[in-house]
Amino acid sequence: MRGRFRLSRSEHDEIAAPRARSSRPALSQLILLTAGLVVLTLISAISIYLVNKARDDTRWVLHSMEIENEISLAQLQIQRAESSQRSFLLTQHPEFRAAFEEASGRIPQSFERLRTLTRENPYQQQRLQQMIPLTDQRIGQLRQGIDLALTNRLDQAVESARQEAGQDATRQIRDLGTEMRIEANRLLAARTASADVSQSRSALITSVGSGLVVLFAGLSIYLVRRSSRERDLAHARLRDINLNLESAIEKRTSDLREANDEIQRFAYIVSHDLRSPLVNIMGFTSELEELRGDIFRRIAELSRANGLPPPGVSDPASAAEPVLDGPDEQLSQDFNEALGFIKSSIAKMDRLIGAILSLTREGRREFHPVSIAMRDLIESIVSTVAHQAAEADAEIRVEPLPDIVTDRIAIEQIFSNLIDNALKYLKPGVPGDIAIRGRRKLGFAIFEITDNGRGIDPKDHQRIFDLFRRAGPQDRPGQGIGLAHVRALVRRLGGTISVSSELGAGTTFTVTLPSSWVGTNRDQQS
Repeated sequence: MRGRFRLSRSEHDEIAAPRARSSRPALSQLILLTAGLVVLTLISAISIYLVNKARDDTRWVLHSMEIENEISLAQLQIQRAESSQRSFLLTQHPEFRAAFEEASGRIPQSFERLRTLTRENPYQQQRLQQMIPLTDQRIGQLRQGIDLALTNRLDQAVESARQEAGQDATRQIRDLGTEMRIEANRLLAARTASADVSQSRSALITSVGSGLVVLFAGLSIYLVRRSSRERDLAHARLRDINLNLESAIEKRTSDLREANDEIQRFAYIVSHDLRSPLVNIMGFTSELEELRGDIFRRIAELSRANGLPPPGVSDPASAAEPVLDGPDEQLSQDFNEALGFIKSSIAKMDRLIGAILSLTREGRREFHPVSIAMRDLIESIVSTVAHQAAEADAEIRVEPLPDIVTDRIAIEQIFSNLIDNALKYLKPGVPGDIAIRGRRKLGFAIFEITDNGRGIDPKDHQRIFDLFRRAGPQDRPGQGIGLAHVRALVRRLGGTISVSSELGAGTTFTVTLPSSWVGTNRDQQS
């Protein structure tokens, strides 16, 4: 037959033109995919750098806040020592002397922490070196007054305290503390501004990256649709060409297979590469959790440093998790709740990507027809869900079924999904009744899976077969891919699937398959 026909030049050009055009979308998709990968890689690298910088800036902001708090704490202890000494001189109560000893004992600790925190700041170190001897001198004077009072020289102690109150030492200590606090506030303002700039740049990069991703996605959809239109146009032209031009048909269908394979590969690669930013988000979420622990641990430490130990904890330093009160506790709970939402969204996206990859791999699998005893196969599936059926108080009845010749794995997946759906959507409190029956008709095997479950609204009968679309209350686990996968497998086997159901009246899925599958695999399809 091939040697008896010749293509005219116009017919040859008409057949060859679609193939030349089909290569351009493939090249455009490849270029677009490469550009998308480059942009995503660049955005990921910049985002990692900006996140690290923002984290460093935030650490320095917290460092400045800690210095300022420590300065205030040291001055507070000095004031407590002075107040306790005066109170002791006035009342001679031992608790005021104990309070003085406690406050004076904490002052060196605060200075030591300040020395450690400001070791990289010569200005603060200089002020601290001036403040320490003045403070020691002042504490010595206060202690001398207490000693005079203890030796019954109270009048002399009071007169000494009155004279020392106006000395320069107290004023100098206060002025040095003020200078150190001003320097700490200056550094805090500068570091806060730097952190704000880093966060703004990170937000800008994220926005630009999102815009580029949306742009690439739009271009991808446009290219896929254009490729689909050209494929449909190729089919229409093939119907108009002489049916005996077998060579032209083979060339055209070859081009169509290449286009379909390119779309399949494109969907697989895009779905696979979505995991890269997802992994980055997972990593950044872990870093946020670590940072959250540091922040609230420091808040708890600052609360303890101000004399507010956590309630119900005898040794706060031994607590594995910082215990907070009031607004700090609420802030910690809000932080944990936000991280929980992020993690659940990441897990959901990971499941959806996995479902897409699974569907893509399944769509490329070759079918191998074998003779199948359908009743034995269905009873084997039922035995695997026997425990689930017992928990749902359901009975699964398998009636005589016609044997067929088809792909065993595809059949197992089809009926496993349908039986699992029947068990999943039974009515609560009502014993389940699921029946699987079949018959032959005009070279086809017709199978029905009937249940007495909660049913499906007629307006959702087509919706349930769409990918990631579900009907009714979303109170059962699932990603909305089961029935879409079932329909795709049934169609590849040359059959059809339909549903008959009403709300509250149960559901019947009808699967019609050729008794003997005579189809071919993807690489052999014409």
